[in-house]
Amino acid sequence: MPALVLLGAQWGDEGKGKATDLLGGSVDYVVRYQGGNNAGHTVVVGDQKYALHLLPSGILSPNCVPVIGNGVVVDPAVLLSELSGLNERGVDTSKLLISGNAHLIAPYNVTMDKVSERFLGKRKIGTTGRGIGPTYADKINRTGIRVQDLYDESILLQKVEAALDIKNQMLVKLYNRRAIDAERIVAELLEYAEKLRPYVTDTSLVLNKALEEDKVVLMEGGQGTLLDVDHGTYPFVTSSNPTAGGACTGSGVGPTKISRVIGILKAYTTRVGAGPFPTELFDEDGEALRRIGGERGVTTGRDRRCGWFDAPIARYATRVNGLTDFFLTKLDVLTGWERVPVCVAYDIDGKRVEEVPYNQTDFHHAKPVYEYLPGWSEDITKAKSFAELPKNAQAYVKALEDMSGAPISAIGVGPGRDETIEINSFL
Repeated sequence: MPALVLLGAQWGDEGKGKATDLLGGSVDYVVRYQGGNNAGHTVVVGDQKYALHLLPSGILSPNCVPVIGNGVVVDPAVLLSELSGLNERGVDTSKLLISGNAHLIAPYNVTMDKVSERFLGKRKIGTTGRGIGPTYADKINRTGIRVQDLYDESILLQKVEAALDIKNQMLVKLYNRRAIDAERIVAELLEYAEKLRPYVTDTSLVLNKALEEDKVVLMEGGQGTLLDVDHGTYPFVTSSNPTAGGACTGSGVGPTKISRVIGILKAYTTRVGAGPFPTELFDEDGEALRRIGGERGVTTGRDRRCGWFDAPIARYATRVNGLTDFFLTKLDVLTGWERVPVCVAYDIDGKRVEEVPYNQTDFHHAKPVYEYLPGWSEDITKAKSFAELPKNAQAYVKALEDMSGAPISAIGVGPGRDETIEINSFL
């Protein structure tokens, strides 16, 4: 059975947790392939709400094996805390697998993230301050610490000392901070070694064997397409590749094993942090979307910036990810508007532009060109089929599908696990 990739088609926070959880009962493995605890998923099961930051959403499905792949950066304290919280609520977390090649977020990475962001002042990126970027920088600079290093104290000390050689110079001479003691960091990291040991394995080998045995593997991205370090609104991006290509490098599963790439698409648009956002609203409509949609970051706690649906962004996501399907979420939030604007193109210096411009300056100055679709006032949260949606809601979905370049195969009509209309099966 080929693998599936599920990812955000906007700036993140599209509802990937709901989509992954929906599929969780039908798949054998769910893999986080990039990012760290800067991502957040909210999953509602019955009257229970779960906020997941580092763990794959599939951990809530009892028959599913959750996997943290090699492309993820892991804060061991956060991971163990999250596992403990789920265990206290009766969730079985014993099946979790962690790649020995995943990189660890060391305490000094968090320190560097926070002090460097403050140092940037008005030019700050808007990071979560959780050490994600500095950890990926260490990885690329080949001074990173991997999970497997916890089990060789000598190597761990050498790597920590190498990482701190430059960082301590910066902390003392540039940021006027105290130097960090390498042995103290090693001692702190070693406290997690035995607690993590039962989960650590060669996840690439496990996943490829599972695919050979016709098991279903779902790869779950954090953040979203427009936050990809290569294909997003750089530099206002994350430090990894949430796009479909990142699923292969972050899991150790080759591209020929992937059969479908599912983009999660919110019925409007949101983003957290700094950076361009053509359809952003600063009026009552923006506040209404924020309030009705509960648009507050699961991980950051920050209010999300809200705007109308952006079709050029959806088409861009289709192109760079090779999307085969969309899962449209939060359609219910738009209930009550007399008409709903949709951005169909941009006005850039008086010229109509149909696609996301590659030039950052152009995108920063892009103004949305709107078409207005008739709204609906009927409650759609109880709809079980596309035909049960109001005619105007059906027309809105079909218009978004035509503009976005891939079929909409499922629609979220409420936050609950069962509040989903499945049009075409993903499996």
